[in-house]
Amino acid sequence: MAAAVAAAIGATSMVDEASAQDGVSEEIIVTASRRETTVRELPFNIHATSGTVLEEQRIGGLAEFARWVPGLTVVDQGGRAANLMTVRGLNVLSLNASESLDNSSGDTVQTYVGEIPLYVDLKLHDIERVEVLLGPQGTLYGAGTLGGAVRYIPRAPDPTRFSMEFHGGAFGVSHGGTGLESDLTVNVPIVHERVAFRASLGWLDDPGFIDYPYLVREPGVSDPEPDLSDPGAVAANLWRKEDANWEQTFSGRLAFLVRPSDRVQATFSYYFQDQEVGGRSVNHRHAFGTDRYESAHRFLEPNDRENSLVSAEVVADLGFATLTSATGLSSYDEHGQRDQTDFLLHFSEGYIPPDRPPYFEFPEFAAYTREVVDERRVNQELRLVSNGTGPWSWIGGLFFNDHEIDALSEELAPGYTEFAGISRPTGDLEYRLTTAARLTERALFGEVTYRLAERWAVGVGGRFFDYDIEQTMTRDFPLDPWFGDPEGNKGTDDGFLGKINASFDVSSDVLAYVTISEGYRIGGVNTIAACDPSLSPEEQHACAPADQILVKPDRTTNYEIGVHSALVGGRVQLSASAYYIDWTDIQTMTRTEIGMEWIVVNGGDARTRGLELAAAVRTDGPWSFRWSYAYTDARLTEDVPGLVDTADAFADDRLSGTPEHQGSFHASYFRQLRNGLGFDADYGLTFTSDVLTKVGMRSNGERLGGYTLHSASVGLSGMHWSARLYADNLFDKFAETGVRDDPSLNYDIGRFSSRRYYRDVLRPRTFGIEFRYRI
Repeated sequence: MAAAVAAAIGATSMVDEASAQDGVSEEIIVTASRRETTVRELPFNIHATSGTVLEEQRIGGLAEFARWVPGLTVVDQGGRAANLMTVRGLNVLSLNASESLDNSSGDTVQTYVGEIPLYVDLKLHDIERVEVLLGPQGTLYGAGTLGGAVRYIPRAPDPTRFSMEFHGGAFGVSHGGTGLESDLTVNVPIVHERVAFRASLGWLDDPGFIDYPYLVREPGVSDPEPDLSDPGAVAANLWRKEDANWEQTFSGRLAFLVRPSDRVQATFSYYFQDQEVGGRSVNHRHAFGTDRYESAHRFLEPNDRENSLVSAEVVADLGFATLTSATGLSSYDEHGQRDQTDFLLHFSEGYIPPDRPPYFEFPEFAAYTREVVDERRVNQELRLVSNGTGPWSWIGGLFFNDHEIDALSEELAPGYTEFAGISRPTGDLEYRLTTAARLTERALFGEVTYRLAERWAVGVGGRFFDYDIEQTMTRDFPLDPWFGDPEGNKGTDDGFLGKINASFDVSSDVLAYVTISEGYRIGGVNTIAACDPSLSPEEQHACAPADQILVKPDRTTNYEIGVHSALVGGRVQLSASAYYIDWTDIQTMTRTEIGMEWIVVNGGDARTRGLELAAAVRTDGPWSFRWSYAYTDARLTEDVPGLVDTADAFADDRLSGTPEHQGSFHASYFRQLRNGLGFDADYGLTFTSDVLTKVGMRSNGERLGGYTLHSASVGLSGMHWSARLYADNLFDKFAETGVRDDPSLNYDIGRFSSRRYYRDVLRPRTFGIEFRYRI
């Protein structure tokens, strides 16, 4: 009975294939199917990485983690913004659109912290494992799993023994400075086998590597674009900030476990992560001629992102089934500032106000935006999972999600009102936008599996869902003056998703499977008035057709065949899958015919097909190896007018943001020395081919080149300690991973050179030393 309870919460033990030092490898135990099982027994593709491997390879976040997972892609934007995440090529966003994601990764891949759906680029310390479910997972995991799901499984409190672990290190960043990182984990059994407390706290002080050499000394007074060949003029008007994209993050988890009996267990947890970042990880070398690691922004662009989650996970063994209740209360708060100068210069170029000069006529014009985002979410899931060893097994559950967002964005243009000879009580405030949204979602889900024979099993599943959504928006233009009334709409929708799979045990070591699964992404509403058919276009300000107010969910259907195997006593582990995914009713951006306002609409279909391979081998000697490869071919299947920045896209256009080829290789060596110490060394390589910044390369889309990264480390270890020297991005590879806007904006507006276009920059070589002590 106790085993069933432990399995349901994922509190399992395992020895990872890369860390076993006795010559025998064991498969990682996972709970992606809501049962304790090995990867080899699952009828879909999953990539599981143990906490031991995360530590050994110094994987600290999603961008680094994704390089080792076939089929998973993350556009690394540094710590300042959310990273656009896709699985199996399911993305039509331009890479530059990822800045507006707020606390999400694009909503095609859902992330879970334990049992709670919540997007957070979690710092990976005191993690039992990370599971990546590849392909649509709509039946068991719900909305946002259009392409897949990422599950962070933390280490559970252990009520049987006291333990403590300290990890600390120092590192240097090429083109930057020196940083520090540390984390401390303590596990305290309070009542043996019944009550335990576990705390893990982490600190990261990253020095950054991007310089901001063109910062305006006194906005509205200083010349933001002086003669750069005149050192005196530069010094009088501009100042330089070295390593402006620094990061300081404090994160952790407090967990309290109570096991009143062998049949009931409850875990109460509090997660938090406060991430402060000084600026973007970008350059302007294609727009303003900066160096590789320089930004030409006129203002510092700090951002503070705070995530917190209070969760209660209660598991009860009822005999015939295990009942799990997972409750989560989460919050997200963001406070940021960014340079808005170039956007307003381009806006002013197209809009000449009748009673004041355009912005580009003000010689000292420079503007910035301050933003505040406040999100609150309540999640509740009740789930029953059958026990027993008979031919039938089943899962059933209820899900509830209530998500509220309030956001404020204010643009300020210092000195402009004085130059324009106008007076406003709002001072330098040029624009103000307030947004409020609420989503309430409900679902009923279940799966049933029947073992036809000793080797054959078939399963079916489904999910009924419905949701209500409302959103309001208020826009004010104090300089015009125009103070708007709230605009908003409400909507509701529902649907059903299905799943079917069949598996066959080729042998005790090999499983072959076929799966058809569906996924979906929640729709929404556009905050714009519906057009009045009785009025002419000239009589209406800005509106959309009535059938474009509600945005329907887009959906995916995945057809997949694959094989999992654990051979030679577990020393050789192989997985392979081939898939074909249909993507329908894609959510895209377009402009309204009346008023030319941006709205989200459903339009166009696409398909993606590919192959994913992964292997791990542990020899009888000191060596072990892991490698992976993914091929992804993602394209539109029909013409989509206005898909790419209002430009048309066409059938067979390649989708953006995903490489066709990606892979990894890792080799590790361990030997026990005569003095009782252990020596280890490892080498890793990841590669990615080119990506497109826009679907089909139209409307000034670009092709960002692929790149290969190398890493290496050597270490010594004793009974309770280990020390390691390492280098990541060993050969200091320079690469640009994403863009903002496109080169068509590289032209002068009045006396100003546009800097609206820039590129995200890969982190340069990092070398360091770390120490770990365990008792």
